[in-house]
Amino acid sequence: MKKGIIVLILSLTVLLTTALWLFSTGGILKAYDLLTFGIIILVVGFAIFVGYTRISGARRGEPAEDEMSKKILQRTAALSYYISLYLWVGILFIKDRVNLDTEELIGGGILGMAITYAISWIILYFRGIRNE
Repeated sequence: MKKGIIVLILSLTVLLTTALWLFSTGGILKAYDLLTFGIIILVVGFAIFVGYTRISGARRGEPAEDEMSKKILQRTAALSYYISLYLWVGILFIKDRVNLDTEELIGGGILGMAITYAISWIILYFRGIRNE
């Protein structure tokens, strides 16, 4: 239950700092800023979902870590790692063709990795893992 509360607190902190960043720009936003803000909202939404499922599972008396959840996390990590390798290859391919700073490309790659992990986890969580 403590991990779920920590995840929710961190998610709200990220939302608060993102909102402060958004309001400190003075209303001048580029399309890349809006895309980054949307991705941050998506990742924080995923974190809130995970925190909520941990807290609700703890209230029902379920263990925080069982064999199935560990296997899902292991498969998710492996799948998102392979996908993120191709993401970074794509970023290296387009870095000379776009007019973005290096920091923006690296930040976009890190956010892309987070989205890849979140989508992989959601797919494996709801679809399940096949028997081998």
